[in-house]
Amino acid sequence: MNAVVAENTPVQAASNERGLLRFITAGSVDDGKSTLIGRLLFDSKGIFADQLDSISRAKHKRTVGDTIDLSLLTDGLEAEREQGITIDVAYRYFATPKRKFIIADTPGHEQYTRNMVTGASTADAVIILVDVSKVKLGDDGSVELLTQTKRHSTIAHLLRIEHVIVAVNKMDLVNYDRTVYDRIIGEYQKFAQQLGLTDVHAIPLSALAGDNVVERGDNMPWYEGPTLIELLETLSVYDDAHEEPFRFPVQLVARHGGHLAEDFRGYMGRIEAGKVTKGDKLVVQPSGLTATVKDIVTFDGSLETARAGQSVTILLEEYVDISRGDMLAAAEQPATVLKNVEAAVCWLSEEPLNMRRKYWLKHTTRQVNARVNKIEFRLDINTQERVPAETLKLNDIAQVSLTVQQPLAADAYDAIRATGSFILIDEVTHQTVAAGMIRLG
Repeated sequence: MNAVVAENTPVQAASNERGLLRFITAGSVDDGKSTLIGRLLFDSKGIFADQLDSISRAKHKRTVGDTIDLSLLTDGLEAEREQGITIDVAYRYFATPKRKFIIADTPGHEQYTRNMVTGASTADAVIILVDVSKVKLGDDGSVELLTQTKRHSTIAHLLRIEHVIVAVNKMDLVNYDRTVYDRIIGEYQKFAQQLGLTDVHAIPLSALAGDNVVERGDNMPWYEGPTLIELLETLSVYDDAHEEPFRFPVQLVARHGGHLAEDFRGYMGRIEAGKVTKGDKLVVQPSGLTATVKDIVTFDGSLETARAGQSVTILLEEYVDISRGDMLAAAEQPATVLKNVEAAVCWLSEEPLNMRRKYWLKHTTRQVNARVNKIEFRLDINTQERVPAETLKLNDIAQVSLTVQQPLAADAYDAIRATGSFILIDEVTHQTVAAGMIRLG
């Protein structure tokens, strides 16, 4: 399958799929991510008058004259405005008549890749911005993409973000030259195929001038595809978690005080996948005990059925030993109980991995001691080759083998994100040092 969708190919979506779309912007430093989001908000009338007035008077404005610096809509930290870079993840909400959106503006600087991973973990789509002025175009026809473009694309693939939009930005700097755009997209297409991305859309634009963001403009008549906002409005969003087997990590065990005559023991938490109905047979993991659903309780009363995304209290017919960190799962399709974990990880700490140290592994509501036994390989971002490694440094992506002190009830990340992901925590500093995606089979 061709990795890049043709520009004039319409993106179809069923009307009932046009719900909330979460997307992020990613790319290298100063590719125009914050400006692009500001342009989206400005042109779609998603800015309040007081916000517009505030950024018009900002002292760190980087535009000339009365021109509004749209990047200041998301770069709100003083350090961000002083340095002209995005440091933290900024979330913005806006809506069009066709759809609601939550945008995460993520940092482009390599030092803040960990923040990009955080924003990407819940995204349905990612906009990979490519600054046309930074791509090296050789006289021999060669094209060299930036390392951060490749790194963010790799992370998007690891996190299984459904839609990837490659936005070739600052086309005004090359006089809207179609040849330059085609060469860049051709090179990205080769990388996307090598990486395994299958749903990629390409758009040439100028976030500063507004070309092909919300309005089409007259500068690129050769481009016949949708504008960015038109594409975002039509991307399909469907939560597979509703179709997966039931998964319910227990957050809290709720009981009445001992002075009450009626007995009440409920298990509180959020349904991460599937659905549950009164009378369903469940298995408690990792213990393997079975039980039957007696009632599903919410603040508004009892439910006959509850689904993924709902926070509920589940009552069981049987008295079984269940604590925080245990998982209630569908008896006919339980999770896999693991003592040895194979996972892809992104190292987020400036302190390298120490194979002799123990870390805490936080998986759903369960936290256990863990040790990294082996680094299977480290991924070379530029070539996508698997190379041997003795340790992992900041932003390294690798496949590792871990041993956990207590068993985990988990799924493959490819199947269920919530029960297939984890973080590693330094037990001394309590800092998050890695994000992991579990691999099974």
